[in-house]
Amino acid sequence: MVRNVAGVMAELEPEDFYLLSGVEQGMRFSEWVNRGKLPELSNLSPEEVEYRLDRCATRELIERKTIQYEGYTLTAEGYDALALRTFSERDTIEGVGAPLGVGKESDVLEVQSYRPLALKFHREGYTNFREVMRERDYTADNRHVSWLYTARKAAEREYDALESLYPDVSVPRPIDHNRHAIVMAKLDGVELHRAKLPEDQVVGVLDLILREITAAYDAGYVHADMSEYNVAVSESGVTVFDWPQAVSTDHENARELVDRDVANLLSYFERKYPGSVPDLDPDSIGDSIASNDFETVRAHIA
Repeated sequence: MVRNVAGVMAELEPEDFYLLSGVEQGMRFSEWVNRGKLPELSNLSPEEVEYRLDRCATRELIERKTIQYEGYTLTAEGYDALALRTFSERDTIEGVGAPLGVGKESDVLEVQSYRPLALKFHREGYTNFREVMRERDYTADNRHVSWLYTARKAAEREYDALESLYPDVSVPRPIDHNRHAIVMAKLDGVELHRAKLPEDQVVGVLDLILREITAAYDAGYVHADMSEYNVAVSESGVTVFDWPQAVSTDHENARELVDRDVANLLSYFERKYPGSVPDLDPDSIGDSIASNDFETVRAHIA
């Protein structure tokens, strides 16, 4: 998990953010921003730039590298600080609390507002940038793509999906979005992989998840990354989260991705609850989802 930058926010001055924004702008064109360009990019004098570089580097918001020139790049903490400042200026959040979850491509923190909410920082590309660039279709056609762009596009995609799906599909309620960060409602319940379902509820929970996949398909989206790690189970039902890889049902591979989502879910339930899940026909379930008439897996016993 990237260090929580909330603790240094009160120490930062407006000019620090001018510098961070300048580095951010420069990273659209180069991974390492030439120091000589920073006065123009940040609208600060060369002397002020030098002072702010020291302040931000001390707080690990930027990194310095000497190659053919002296260059600077934002750290994940620096990018987090820019997003947090925007959320604060919008009165979206009032404070940042403890971690709620850490994934390989995101960090989720509790934040305070009119009620406790969740803040998700996308990390796509920060530690495995080359791999993500190859795999994600929203980076494939760009010659220079910084990890900032990759993470921001992932957040944009997820926020757009949440706005389109909520409340017709049981997804976290979207609240606000900036850069690589999303503010949303906190999840109820426990993640599916941590839950121990009573045997008489296993098929019912599987049905609930597949009904949400059906509702999402009817709304024009395929999750495309379904697993036991992005479903929460509570007394009130299930919530499907983590939608950055979602694709439109118009996508050429939409049906294939639905089938993969179904196969992943069935595989998990069959492994964890082998005596509670009947032998099912995943292709038949996929057909039922695509035609928007799925009701229960019991209608798709092989």
